[in-house]
Amino acid sequence: MKSKRPEGIERYDHPAGGWDALKAVVKTLAHQQIVAQGSKTLLKANQPEGFDCPGCAWPDPKHTSSFEFCENGAKAITWESTAKRTDAEFFRQHSRSELWTWTDHELEDAGRLTLPLLYDQGSDHFEQIAWDAAFARIAAELNKLDDPDQAEFYTSGRASNEAAFLYQLFVRAYGTNNFPDCSNMCHEATSVGLPKSIGVGKGTVTLEDFDHADAIFSFGHNPGTNHPRMMSTLHEAARRGVPIVVFNPLKERALERFAAPQDPIEMATLSSTPIASAYHQIRVGGDLAALKGIMKSVLERDAAGIAKRDEGVIDRAFIEEHTSGLDELRADIEETTWDEIVSASGLSRRAIESAADAYISARNVIICYGMGITQHAHGTANVQQIANLLLLRGNIGRQGAGIAPIRGHSNVQGDRTVGITEIPSKSLLDGIESAFGFRAKAAKGHNAIEAVEAIIAGQSKALVCLGGNLAVAMSDPKSTFEGMRKLDLVVHIATKLNRSHLLTAKTSLILPCLGRTDLDTQASGPQAVTVEDSMSMVHASKGFLNPPGKELRSEPSIIAAMAKATLGDRHGIDWDGLIANYDRIRDKIEEVFPDFFDFNNRVRVPGGFRLDVPASFRRWKTENGKANFLIAPSMKEDPVFVERSGLMLTTIRSHDQYNTTVYGLDDRYRGVFGRRDVIFMNAEDLARRNLKEGDRIDIEALLKVDGTERLVSGFTAVAYDIPTGSIAGYYPEMNAVMSLRHFDRQSGTPSHKGVPVIVTPSALDQPRDGEEPVI
Repeated sequence: MKSKRPEGIERYDHPAGGWDALKAVVKTLAHQQIVAQGSKTLLKANQPEGFDCPGCAWPDPKHTSSFEFCENGAKAITWESTAKRTDAEFFRQHSRSELWTWTDHELEDAGRLTLPLLYDQGSDHFEQIAWDAAFARIAAELNKLDDPDQAEFYTSGRASNEAAFLYQLFVRAYGTNNFPDCSNMCHEATSVGLPKSIGVGKGTVTLEDFDHADAIFSFGHNPGTNHPRMMSTLHEAARRGVPIVVFNPLKERALERFAAPQDPIEMATLSSTPIASAYHQIRVGGDLAALKGIMKSVLERDAAGIAKRDEGVIDRAFIEEHTSGLDELRADIEETTWDEIVSASGLSRRAIESAADAYISARNVIICYGMGITQHAHGTANVQQIANLLLLRGNIGRQGAGIAPIRGHSNVQGDRTVGITEIPSKSLLDGIESAFGFRAKAAKGHNAIEAVEAIIAGQSKALVCLGGNLAVAMSDPKSTFEGMRKLDLVVHIATKLNRSHLLTAKTSLILPCLGRTDLDTQASGPQAVTVEDSMSMVHASKGFLNPPGKELRSEPSIIAAMAKATLGDRHGIDWDGLIANYDRIRDKIEEVFPDFFDFNNRVRVPGGFRLDVPASFRRWKTENGKANFLIAPSMKEDPVFVERSGLMLTTIRSHDQYNTTVYGLDDRYRGVFGRRDVIFMNAEDLARRNLKEGDRIDIEALLKVDGTERLVSGFTAVAYDIPTGSIAGYYPEMNAVMSLRHFDRQSGTPSHKGVPVIVTPSALDQPRDGEEPVI
């Protein structure tokens, strides 16, 4: 007799996309109470005269599609444009202590913020405060610090270029470079690793390059959930016979088969398109070994070809003219044995060699990757090995080939481009001095981990957050939460409530801002902002909905007012003039960053313009003027390997989730409904521990970095198709097993995708003396 599966765990056999995706959109529209308005709103998403989706950073096809949104993009849009409101009455009814007991989903589902709020410790309620009074309070708290470096200024990738530019200008004029940023937690390994390899910390491909690719490799990402509009591109490539080779621990449904909602034949016939031509379920943390294995196979084939007096398989002309370091890479690869590669990757030699066959057979190859590559203790090395593989056959700097880091939030790349960085370059400092007449501080500031550590240590006293949910996104929530509560000042600029807002300091303010879908009207009339996608395209975004309340202000106007109150006339910056017309902000961006030349004219062209990516044209802005092969001596995921436990945890996002925002409790492609308290494990790993599906388990960090035990309790084991030695659980719940010290030492990126853990039967179910065991 077949055993019953745990509650809420079901088999899901449908393809990704299709009618289930459309049903989910309709359900979301109804839940957010905006069915009529929502349909109109969705049709303006990613359009030339519309707004940029606040979801992922996948580029738009020339901004000309009449139907360019996806299921999760629709959720993001309706979540923002909801008819629900958190007004004065809401905060009179609900104390901070009560709100703390709500789930993260319930907090954000309460609706849009409508009033500037100040937390009153006496009543334990957030109460309305006038805008001018809020800015005066912020200014007083910031100006009484002993040193500007005692303040931290966080940025979410949702912020526009205009908001991010003003934010970094304000903070540098204030006197610090403390810029913890969401990019620190996702693709910082790209930003640090690629400049050393190819001279730029961005991808080298355009969306059009996918039309000319002969093979596409996908490492460590789940586009069907995290950037679903990418599926249209993969769908088209698969249908024309392009091999799509996938490396990922879990089989993600969208990379197996996909039914395009825009395809009338697939929708009418309930058919779908197979996506991956080969799917390699790599062990968690095994990407570096697999990449070395593919390169080893390529170099072996090349040597064999030369021995037979043919031309081999690497691009010698390209390597000779454009690269440096191949001899060192070759020596490292030769010293790495196949046994080591197979053991570390979890793949057979035959599987790795088959991937090498696909790579060698293709003239033009694009390699895409996500946080499954970057969020590791060796994330920077992972990124550099991908660049190495592409350079071997000249697959960077020509049509249909290149490297494609797939960013998450819609403008996380743009924020960086316009100055959100804790390490200001000389060119940035020169540009600010030329445009605004003052020389900003050059010393390195704090990244995200450093900022939180400084807060926990009591060294930083103030935190200003431009969007985001920093405390929940970070590792080790226990220590992070305790640190946040010790602050003197915390300011959140936000559209909706989240848990970070409830970690109140001595002075805590929540300032409601306009969303991407809202009409932004300033002194000169309606305004547009700009964003940069994952492929360096910059385009305009213009909301059209009436704001959810009269008290809401735009992010740029809030930043400018905060700066004016804090700085006074310091440096003579005309904050009011900049806000009156955002063209003036863009003029200043152009002054500081010459790549934005003729910004206001170029961004008004439908589809916008592409920023210069020198590596796309084989111009290498590295120290030696070459693209560099870089070695990674160790393939171990962590200095302390996992023989003791044999398990490596990777965090994942559900299909009903975007970053820390949980839209609902379903993850239908993985067959999970109505819950998130599950851990996906291989059936053999369960049996080895005398466990079975449905048992409650505890997950404990193997590495006690500071002597502290970190664990989560009472999660339900789910037998799943995942390699032995690998387990998966949802982010951010699994952050509790991670130390803040568990990160990539080169980039500071947290190792959310590679955490050594121990799994045991849940202590919650163990009988106490004299008690019967729980059945």
